[in-house]
Amino acid sequence: MTVTDATVSAEEPYRPSARRLAREAYRRQRARRSALIAAVSTGATALVLYLVIVNSPGWAVTRKTFFSLHFARQALPEVLKGLRVNLELMVVCGALILVFGLLLAVARTLRGPVFLPVRLLATAYVDFFLGLPMIICLLIMITGVPALRLTGVTTDPMVLGGAALVLTYSAYVSEVFRAGIQSVHPSQRAAARSLGLSNAQAMRYVVLPQAVRRVVPPLLNNLVSLQKDTGLVSIGGVIDAVYAAKIIAVQSFNYTPYLVAGLVFIVLTVPMTRFTDWITARMNRRQWQGGLV
Repeated sequence: MTVTDATVSAEEPYRPSARRLAREAYRRQRARRSALIAAVSTGATALVLYLVIVNSPGWAVTRKTFFSLHFARQALPEVLKGLRVNLELMVVCGALILVFGLLLAVARTLRGPVFLPVRLLATAYVDFFLGLPMIICLLIMITGVPALRLTGVTTDPMVLGGAALVLTYSAYVSEVFRAGIQSVHPSQRAAARSLGLSNAQAMRYVVLPQAVRRVVPPLLNNLVSLQKDTGLVSIGGVIDAVYAAKIIAVQSFNYTPYLVAGLVFIVLTVPMTRFTDWITARMNRRQWQGGLV
């Protein structure tokens, strides 16, 4: 091949083969067929559910009680006003939970006999709050702490409810962090120690960055759960989105406000869930391609 022929060949655009074009066309055809089948099956399922619901004997009363447009318009502004409390709790409690949960996880992974009391205390804390129902913890904090009449201790149900959320969710998050720390191969710590790093430096600069990066998806799932559970502080009288809906429902004997509050939480939760799925898929692709987790 001459230099001129090589230059011409290099300048020619890439042209896929006929076999590749046929394979891509077949894949597109299969994708369109799958999408059509999924759409038809979904539409048929939705139609069947709709017919079953609207033809049920109690549908007229249910529609009036749970799907009243009048009460939905009345409840929406109050629910959105109360939602601010839920968002504040989620942001503040979420930050505290991450810090406290990480400290618990590190405490449970400390090595050496001198740290045995710390490990035992951290383990006892995690075991206790993993087994204690959230609603019980909230009731104890909101009603029990004010009953002690401790000087300088707040009786604000919002603060006490937020403290209960932090206490409970820190136990869950600490287990997530601990799983991430234990997933880092011991050779990473050994390599850090061989370079002259202390145990604390190896944990801070080598182990924790890898561990935190690996547990981002489950941490986001815990944040989604926290966002929903902030509504439980309403049992202490905090006027959040749930309690605002309850006030209108009690006054009107109509439960549409509860449905409005539920839909508002769903609107907040779905984007966070989809973001979590995207992060998980992205990390999986990078791992399959040999990139950093």
